[in-house]
Amino acid sequence: MPQPDLQTLSPDCESCPIRHRAVCARCETDELVRLEQIKYYRSYQAGQTVIWSGDRMDFVGSVVTGIATLTQTMEDGRRQMVGLLLPSDFVGRPGRQSAAYDVTAATDLVMCCFRKKPFEELMIQTPHIAQRLLEMTLDELDAAREWMLLLGRKTAREKIASLLSIIARRDASLKLRSATGHVTFDLPLTREEMADYLGLTLETVSRQMSALKRDGVIGLEGKRHIMVPDFDKLVEEAGDDSDGGFLV
Repeated sequence: MPQPDLQTLSPDCESCPIRHRAVCARCETDELVRLEQIKYYRSYQAGQTVIWSGDRMDFVGSVVTGIATLTQTMEDGRRQMVGLLLPSDFVGRPGRQSAAYDVTAATDLVMCCFRKKPFEELMIQTPHIAQRLLEMTLDELDAAREWMLLLGRKTAREKIASLLSIIARRDASLKLRSATGHVTFDLPLTREEMADYLGLTLETVSRQMSALKRDGVIGLEGKRHIMVPDFDKLVEEAGDDSDGGFLV
């Protein structure tokens, strides 16, 4: 998945590809001007750590392109992926000094970052930013609850279908269209990363992907390009209703 060079990213928030979904989505022109004064871009290569759990965070920000993983490490060294950060998702918590999880670039990653202290001050003065961040936080809470259902109750096939539908919905949303009918998107995760996130083995992920392809639910072009002939059918395989799902 090619990433834009930092030099080609426009400093103008109005033309940002995640503008309609990000924390600045409700901002007026004068508020965007103030945000632009405290923002900067950071890029990370796939596999590079953005922040370690417990480290002090001097910034907050939004994923512009790429995907990052949220991971927690237990005392005995075991690691569990607990979340994904997709384009427009927010990284960091205003008012919190340190990171709660390891954040790692799953793909090449570009982030729009804000210096933390000025951002916290701007939140107090700008209700639109605080309101949007609250909405995003509640959406994140809903997604976490749905993910508990997925990990605890869904079959391996339903887990794979759920993850594919999540990514398809987000991809469609970023392109300002709905996920209906025939849908295509690039899968940003490797089979190993999917297995880690879903609590499955690599063999199970590969087997279920092949089964979904064999049954005509998805088509595969290479390892990453996914074609869905009928999105409603994929949602049914996920065990969700046709207009449901989470992380939309």
